[in-house]
Amino acid sequence: MNIMSAETHVTVFPPALAVDGVSHAYGRRRVLDKVSLTVPQGQFTAVLGLNGAGKTTLLSLITRLFDTQSGSISVLGHRIDREPGEALRRLGVVFQARTLDLDLSVMDNLLFHAALHGIGGREARRRSTAALADVGMAERAKDKARDLSGGQMRRVEIARSLLHGPSLLVLDEPTVGLDIASKQAIVTHVRSLVRDRGVGVLWTTHMLDEIEPSDQILVLHLGKSLARGVVSDVVAASGKDSLRAAFASLTESAAPRDES
Repeated sequence: MNIMSAETHVTVFPPALAVDGVSHAYGRRRVLDKVSLTVPQGQFTAVLGLNGAGKTTLLSLITRLFDTQSGSISVLGHRIDREPGEALRRLGVVFQARTLDLDLSVMDNLLFHAALHGIGGREARRRSTAALADVGMAERAKDKARDLSGGQMRRVEIARSLLHGPSLLVLDEPTVGLDIASKQAIVTHVRSLVRDRGVGVLWTTHMLDEIEPSDQILVLHLGKSLARGVVSDVVAASGKDSLRAAFASLTESAAPRDES
């Protein structure tokens, strides 16, 4: 009797984002020092750091606003320095600064973005209408962007970033300047994208209340990675009883010493 062994094939999916040993400097000033992080598909990952930590520079490298000086960055297995088109097609971005054209209507802002991704005609309008409905902005489609509140603008920007169906969404301090209700609505919606659509999310913030114990986290301080992993594990490793206490301990111990 012949016994045949069947090989088990396991499909390994690349992470939504892989940042490996990335450093960056402006002239002689180094703002990122060998930073690494991974955003699994369908996972909410936060970069937590104070102003000046290097969060915006990191996102500028991920979105290729800046060229990578050292290390590597890949989106769904596509390195941004070697396959920028493939990488960026899988990426949605919400920058900290408002980026809507204030003189265009909400709908026209989305249609223009869709056209940049090669989506036109009826399909662009269909996707734009659905995206605005998802963020509760369908009734404002014909309004000028300048007539929206800060929270409404942010919701439109999120809708716009998802038109081309990205697998990775990166958001740089997306709730800065928003009132409590608008902030909570944004956080809730982005987490629903992770849960319901399997989108990988990279969320930068300095606000601890936006992070949950089950999230992945990178603690970034003065360009250096101080801790990385599941929030509950980072807290346990610090010997503290909360993320707030762990973050304070990590950043205080990493602060430059005055040797004068």
